[in-house]
Amino acid sequence: MKEFVYKPVKVIAEIGCNHKGDMEIAKELIRMAKIFCNAHIVKFQKRNNKELLTEEQYNAPHPNPANAYGETYGAHREFLEFSFEQHAELKAYCDEMGIEYSTSVWDLTSAKEITSIKPRMIKIPSACNNNFEMLGWLCENFQGEIHLSTGMTTKDEIEEIVSFFENKARNKDLVLYNCTSGYPVPFEDICLLDILSLKEKYGSRVKEIGFSGHHLGIAVDVAAYVLGATYVERHYTLDRTWKGTDHAASLEPQGVRKLVRDLEAVRKSLTHKQEDILDIEKVQRDKLKYRKL
Repeated sequence: MKEFVYKPVKVIAEIGCNHKGDMEIAKELIRMAKIFCNAHIVKFQKRNNKELLTEEQYNAPHPNPANAYGETYGAHREFLEFSFEQHAELKAYCDEMGIEYSTSVWDLTSAKEITSIKPRMIKIPSACNNNFEMLGWLCENFQGEIHLSTGMTTKDEIEEIVSFFENKARNKDLVLYNCTSGYPVPFEDICLLDILSLKEKYGSRVKEIGFSGHHLGIAVDVAAYVLGATYVERHYTLDRTWKGTDHAASLEPQGVRKLVRDLEAVRKSLTHKQEDILDIEKVQRDKLKYRKL
C-alpha cells in the first residue's frame, strides 16, 4: 500500500485586534504564542478605517455598545488599530522571538503598507476576498504567499477568485481556507467536509488548503487537519472574558498549546503499519497471543 504522508500542520494564533489597542498586550500575546503555546505564526489585522467605512458607518454608534472602545464605530475601530510603524515594530519583535508574523489586510492602503515590511504571507479576510483591486495589486507587487478565507462566499465567487489568481500566474502562491463567518460558529455550521470539496476542485490549482475556525473547543481543528488542511487558524486571546467581539470565540493560551500538541500527536499517528507485527507488539504477542495446545 502506498504511504500517504501528512504534512506538518502550521497553527496560526490569530491575535487580530484582541490586543485591545495596547502594544504591551500584543507583545505578551506574541511571547505566549511562541514560548508557551508553541504556535508557528501569529496574525494581526491592518485596516484603513476611513477607506473601508462610509462617513455614515464611521460616525454611527457601535452596534453592540458593550464591546465598544469609542463613542462611534469609527472611533472604536481607530482605538483598536495599530499604525504602520507599530506593525513594523511587531514584526521585528516576532523575528526576535522566533515566531512568524503575519496580518490580514482589509484595503489597498493596508496591503501596500504591510507589503513593505515583507512578511512571508499576507491574509485576505472573507469580507475582502472580492476586492479585486487589492488582490491584483498584491499579485503584482507582493512576492510571498497570499492566504484567503472563503467565508460568506459562494462557490461561483470562489471559482472567480481562483481563476483571477491563475490569470495573474499567482495561483501556486494561493492558500484557500475553508471558513464560516460567525462568532462563535455552532458545530453544525462549520461544514468541515467543504475542505474535501476545496481539495477536489482546487487541490491541483492552488498551493494548499487551510481551515479558519471560529468555533468552541479544539476537536474540530484536528478533524480539519485529517481532512487535508495544512494551516489551522484560530482566534487567540489572553482572557476570553475581555471586552470585544472576538474574545468569546477565541482560545486562551492553554487551548492553543493543547491544539498544537494534539495536532502533532495526530500527525504522528496517521501512518500504516510497516510490518504485520510491530516491535512494540512482539513482546505482547509472545506473552499473550493464543496458542493452540
